[in-house]
Amino acid sequence: MEKSLCKWDNWVAAALSKLETLKVLRSLRPIYVSSHELQKENPRPVEERDDDYEVFDKMQPRDRSAVEIAISDSTFHRWLHDIPSSGDEIVCSDWKVNDTATTSSREFKKLLLFSGNDYLGLSSHPTIAKAAAKAALEHGMGPRGSALICGYTNYHRLLESSLADLKKKEDCLLCPTGFAANMAVMVAIGSIASLLAAGDKPLKNEKVAIFSDALNHASIIDGICLAERTKSVELFIYKHCDMSHLKALLSSCTMKKKVVVTDSLFSMDGDFAPMVELVQLRKKYGFLLVLDDAHGTFVCGKSGGGVAEEFNCERDVDICVGTLSKAAGCHGGFIACSKRWKQLIQSRGRSFIFSTSAPIPIAASSHAAVIVAKKETWRRKAIWDRVQDFQALTGIRISSPIISLIVGSEEKALLASRHLLESGFHVTAIRPPTVPTNSCRLRVTLTAVHTTDDIKKFATALSRIINLQDISSHTSNLYSKL
Repeated sequence: MEKSLCKWDNWVAAALSKLETLKVLRSLRPIYVSSHELQKENPRPVEERDDDYEVFDKMQPRDRSAVEIAISDSTFHRWLHDIPSSGDEIVCSDWKVNDTATTSSREFKKLLLFSGNDYLGLSSHPTIAKAAAKAALEHGMGPRGSALICGYTNYHRLLESSLADLKKKEDCLLCPTGFAANMAVMVAIGSIASLLAAGDKPLKNEKVAIFSDALNHASIIDGICLAERTKSVELFIYKHCDMSHLKALLSSCTMKKKVVVTDSLFSMDGDFAPMVELVQLRKKYGFLLVLDDAHGTFVCGKSGGGVAEEFNCERDVDICVGTLSKAAGCHGGFIACSKRWKQLIQSRGRSFIFSTSAPIPIAASSHAAVIVAKKETWRRKAIWDRVQDFQALTGIRISSPIISLIVGSEEKALLASRHLLESGFHVTAIRPPTVPTNSCRLRVTLTAVHTTDDIKKFATALSRIINLQDISSHTSNLYSKL
């Protein structure tokens, strides 16, 4: 097994050597951005200490802005009557909230958000906002260009270092989005076969065999499709979280270069990848394990390191992809990996190479979010307390803050969503192509800044439109009748 895993290091090293020979090995050169601060005799360094960031030990009133939202009366009526919209409703900044379930002459209706991905409620955190504002005032927006040209600054490098530390990896590469990060990883993996092929095109035994969970995110699927166009990979799809099926596919595959890629916490079903079994299979078959931890980062693990930390298998994950647009409450994606893999991805990952770098204030605020998320441990406790609250109040067995209530047809899902809207809850109907036909659902998400009282009110509203007794749970696929 160890010999098989070491082969991946050798393949990556050989691919890097080939890129160097071709003189197409890309390098990142951090720019130290200037500001008026640099004109002072003793400028304040950007690399602030962790204790420079203000953190809190419990929920603050302003945290509620992460779940307390409002929509205009015109939006409310269009949604309620399923009238198509392009988002062109007139919205003014000076609004009044209508707390009642039915609209009146007031301009806005207040809703409680149960459909977002801001799991820790950090999007409204003052420390994170101040970090963005301070960077914007000092440096403007930036970023001047792509990371490989001139868009990679000391702010970006500082964020990468903090994420590498969080994920217990040697290094990290920032990408404009989590989608772009997965695309870059898949394409870079495929490039190894092309670089090391004896001829112009890889032969079958020279290709990379990619084993992908049937319910992996679209960004993984699209990345694999792009790699397939280069004739460098062969795709094997295993049944969702079915380790027996994966084992059968692995054992019958004679290709040497094997990769298994999976979401860690599945965004539309709310269930976890079977990490323990995946690690056991990795030890037996020596495949490269790629984990998309978009929904687990900061939510799972004692320090927020994600699903791998939760299952104590961080060393067994070779490449960890994540996002800063969910629990971090900011924006952007990242790839935590070894220095060798970083160098390969930054040289071959097209979605990274040809994208403009994140604005400096975004990088600054994201770094602050990493610090805050690690320190404010009460947020992780709170979100899992809300999971317990929901389970106790509804009797529905769930395993994560993502709750998938499958109602079947589009008509039923839209009807359920409109009923919740009338009750003051923002929960959208998820329909094809996001999910398969006849598996339309209400995707409910719980956060650290929801309260037990919020869950009680929501459970009551839910029980009016769904017979909770009819819901059966198979892992976390919740089938329900209206």
